Amino acid sequence: MSVLSTQHLSIGYRRKGTANVIQHDLNLKLESGKLVGLIGPNGSGKTTLLRTIAGLLKPIDGNILIDDKEFLLLSQREKALNVSFVLTEKVDIPNADVFDMVSFGRFPYNNWRGNLSKQDRTKVFQALQMVRMEKMMHRYINELSDGERQRVMIAKALAQDTPIILLDEPTAHLDVPNRVGIMLLLHKLAHKTGKMILLSTHELDLALQAADLIWLMSKNGGIECGVPEDLVFSGSFNRTFASDYYFFNEANGNFSLNYPLTGKVSVSGNKMRIYWTLRALARAGYEAVENAPLKIEVTDSAWILNQKEIFSVAEMLDELNNLNGNTSL
Repeated sequence: MSVLSTQHLSIGYRRKGTANVIQHDLNLKLESGKLVGLIGPNGSGKTTLLRTIAGLLKPIDGNILIDDKEFLLLSQREKALNVSFVLTEKVDIPNADVFDMVSFGRFPYNNWRGNLSKQDRTKVFQALQMVRMEKMMHRYINELSDGERQRVMIAKALAQDTPIILLDEPTAHLDVPNRVGIMLLLHKLAHKTGKMILLSTHELDLALQAADLIWLMSKNGGIECGVPEDLVFSGSFNRTFASDYYFFNEANGNFSLNYPLTGKVSVSGNKMRIYWTLRALARAGYEAVENAPLKIEVTDSAWILNQKEIFSVAEMLDELNNLNGNTSL
């Protein structure tokens, strides 16, 4: 089992001989066959950590080890045989088709001319199959959608055949179906290929569902590591993303807005419909509490408010506003 680890790692930037440290004394561990989500507020150092692990930035202090070998002491070719990195930026090479782009992942194995062997071509085709892009391998890159292009870049990393794959915001600029598809794909690849896949993301809800482990970065320094649900139960998410404007809702794994709640209402009934009812009530300024004078029963097809049956959320909110003028809330 391959293992990537860091020892007392400090990351940041050097400018004019002065070190600007973003995170320090990081002792992390990443094992084969795991999808790890790297999340945290803007400015906490997610991209800096990825670039440091990839060898694009030098650590301020400490070591990065791959199977107990110091990563910084490896040659460029050895680094490329161990770590592949999928960047956020779009790559656009004129007149390059999908097969050409993915074949660049075989560069560490080729001679200086970049000629592809039969084995190289097989690896490229297998990588395209893994991301379901083999039928589009002769399409030009600039003809692809954002989601298709992202799959091509993941295929390039797979063709590079490294034990470690790093991805910086792989779902950025994608629509919801493609974001979900990419996260499911990465989860499947980690388990099927046994590779270590570490990705940074702002898609907190997707990371909580797809990642085997979370590296939770704090802006104040430090990284908490653990199974997503354990970090939720411990309150780590709420502490990390504390804000006057929103809070992490442990009940559904999403962020909820902090609306000013001036009214009170008691809600009971159909659990699925209650979830959406509570969202609408909060947006309208109502807090759900037990034993409130106003009561809403949510049925499979309606809402019963003060014994009046209502068949839409819009009507329910209008009725509440009407009662608000006559009832002490």
